[in-house]
Amino acid sequence: MLPSVSVALRVGLFGAGRVAAALGPALAAAGHHVVFVAGRTLGPAQALATQLPACQAWAPPAALPPADVYLLAVPDAAVPELLGTVPWPAGAVVAHLAGAVPLAVFEAAPRVRGGVLYPLQTFSAGRAIDWPVVPLFVEATSAPAEARLLVLARSLSQQVALLGSAQRLRLHLGAVWASNFTNHLLGVAQALLAEASLPFELLHPLVRETVAKALAAQPSPFGVQTGPAVRRDAPTLAAHEAALAAHPAWQALYAQLSASIAATEEMRRGQKQ
Repeated sequence: MLPSVSVALRVGLFGAGRVAAALGPALAAAGHHVVFVAGRTLGPAQALATQLPACQAWAPPAALPPADVYLLAVPDAAVPELLGTVPWPAGAVVAHLAGAVPLAVFEAAPRVRGGVLYPLQTFSAGRAIDWPVVPLFVEATSAPAEARLLVLARSLSQQVALLGSAQRLRLHLGAVWASNFTNHLLGVAQALLAEASLPFELLHPLVRETVAKALAAQPSPFGVQTGPAVRRDAPTLAAHEAALAAHPAWQALYAQLSASIAATEEMRRGQKQ
């Protein structure tokens, strides 16, 4: 259940991709009015706008509709471009949603009051987002912009905090390791099993226990590491690398990860002595 909204805001939403498709309906459900959706092409923007009450698709050269907050749910590289090309009203509150784009990007757009509304979550088409448990991080160039973004964030999530650009970048980096790289490795595992006519479902219990154990581990998941690398099981490591001969990139990745696991375990043992 979403937190009850204390102040209804008019929101202009730039972007019609996965993040915007999840965020737009959440904003409407929280009591805000998504005034318009803008996208690189009109079709996706219109498709998302039709899902939102009293919302329209917007594209230049039409006049920019007024809004209390303009959100840039766009790829990181598109943020500077939008800041430089959209005819922003003086004093408009404009916030991007990126983890790795610093607040300093708004120095090139002095007419606006810039900010960040960063959702720490992965977004995919067709998957619902439980917004109240999604951590949302706010940063702004001014107190009024910060206050407005906090209202918006707190209407969506029960986990809202202020966070500076340097820490947000480190958080985003950690998220890439925890989510993107983990997903890639699971894809490799599925492909290797498929080559042996084995179903990926065989790994599901192992994956669930691995993640549950890592999340519960104190002080670090490093302390619950298992497998041939942490055991320094040279024959098994060699057999695995040989089995990956048809996939040299995965073979190299296996060797690098195994070396990192072994080095981390050696460091941990040294710290205990």
